[in-house]
Amino acid sequence: MSVNKRGRLGDLLLSSNLVTEEQLQEALNVQNNTHQKLGEILIQLNYIKEENLINLLSEQLAIPTIDLEHYVIEPQTISLLSKWLADTYKVIPLFKLGNMLNVAMVDPQDIVAQDEIRRETGLEVEPAICTLSDMERALKQYYGTNGSLEDVIHEASEASAGLLQTEELDVRNLEGMIQEGPVIRFVNELILQAVKEDASDIHIEPESKYTRTRFRVDGNLSEVSILPKGMELPVISRVKVMAKLDIAKSRIPQDGRFDLNLPMGDVSIRVSTFPTIYGENLVMRLLSKRTVSLGIKSLGFEPDDLERVVEMVKKPYGFLLVTGPTGSGKTTTLYAMMNEINSVTKNIITIEDPVEYQLEMVRQSQVNPKAGLTFANGLRAILRQDPDVIMVGEIRDRETGDIAIQAAMTGHLVLATFHTNDAPGALTRMVEMGVEPFLLSSTVTGVIAQRLIRTLCDKCKAPFEPSAELLQRVFGRSLDGGSYFKAQGCDNCRMTGFRGRRAIFEVLPMNDEIRDCLITKSHSSRIREIAISHGMRVLRENGLRKAMGGETSIEEIIETTIED
Repeated sequence: MSVNKRGRLGDLLLSSNLVTEEQLQEALNVQNNTHQKLGEILIQLNYIKEENLINLLSEQLAIPTIDLEHYVIEPQTISLLSKWLADTYKVIPLFKLGNMLNVAMVDPQDIVAQDEIRRETGLEVEPAICTLSDMERALKQYYGTNGSLEDVIHEASEASAGLLQTEELDVRNLEGMIQEGPVIRFVNELILQAVKEDASDIHIEPESKYTRTRFRVDGNLSEVSILPKGMELPVISRVKVMAKLDIAKSRIPQDGRFDLNLPMGDVSIRVSTFPTIYGENLVMRLLSKRTVSLGIKSLGFEPDDLERVVEMVKKPYGFLLVTGPTGSGKTTTLYAMMNEINSVTKNIITIEDPVEYQLEMVRQSQVNPKAGLTFANGLRAILRQDPDVIMVGEIRDRETGDIAIQAAMTGHLVLATFHTNDAPGALTRMVEMGVEPFLLSSTVTGVIAQRLIRTLCDKCKAPFEPSAELLQRVFGRSLDGGSYFKAQGCDNCRMTGFRGRRAIFEVLPMNDEIRDCLITKSHSSRIREIAISHGMRVLRENGLRKAMGGETSIEEIIETTIED
């Protein structure tokens, strides 16, 4: 259960003849990639039954088992633990005896969960063990599945009601308020819900008469809840405390971060505050701390584009740019490229802002301007670390661009991101930035532009037959065949018609004609013409192919590539 390496649990299973050596090794291999608990993996692989695992742990740990299906829990006992804590750690209270709270747990060795229970209840913990299926059934029965956030809002708003009754806010009162249970539970519940919905950002936005919370999911913001006026003060202050920000300073922007350990994975949260006329606006960016094992082949390149990209990435030296607007998945593409070439024979070093995901065997660093570590300074230092491959999170200025070019010229493969609308524009923008055209033309191996498009919900997408006139007008031509669909909306996709996102690409390999254009400082439109004549497909064209395959809608492609 909580044993994540071959050791106590693995040896117990082997000695009890519940699994073979081969089955255990297969589960451990899966665990290295997914970071799930060993017991859960073995159950999913059908190598052991959940009941057998529970009985083994009960016997070895001297912890009783409990059948929750035939156990009745009193409402006042359930109220001792918040829904957030119960859901997060898969735990449910059974009964209280003096200063001892007896609880059922899926993982009775989870020390973090027991510490959280002690902190929230002030009671000592006595665990019993139960199956995951029993626990999920009990959580649904006693805590329900709907209205939890609304319930916490009501509780927290009552606790914070007195804050607006004084003209001057006493920071000492606020400090006391943010340590109270209702506010802590609301913030926990909000973050947990965002993680469950795969949100990338949480917005807390004060208005004149209320405060709005919103999640950004699949690139779009949607409203989550409305908070009573005044409740935003302790809530935002609670988040600021978690991010080690100064709660007494509300009239200047502040930035910070904190980490959360959740059963579904560790999450790093970047916090940004911004003063507005109605109070502090707060945004939390959620970044999974999981180790990324994504490969280039899973990104969604068309077969011919994939072949070109793999060829670029496997060159021993050169400068490869990935360009696009903020939030278009550029960093994920660079990580996939590094995974493609990562091996014990290469030294790969990055300079990022921030480090979004962790890569094994890659030396990752994060810019820190306050300490003097900028992209340019970091690049200079990396060149003294005997690198084979260098990843630069963003080319922001001429100095960084010049050093990246120098690194590529001296036998290193340099991967970097940039901000332009298309691939040809990245080349001309580098020249406009002040990078020498002849140096750029001799080092750049290719440019990849990209966008993220929403993918249609498989549960509700509906067949759609676009007219030849529409295809001709929007895409310049009509393609035969294909299976087109349009968005509908259902509970599975929160009535949006879309679930998940995928990238579309524009791949520009370098050739002599394009190099000549760079040296003569030709317009990006000329580079575009040459690239298309050599087989480059623009973003909208590759988007049409995704629509033809039923992955997305024509409307989504039109909206996403409107400036192309």
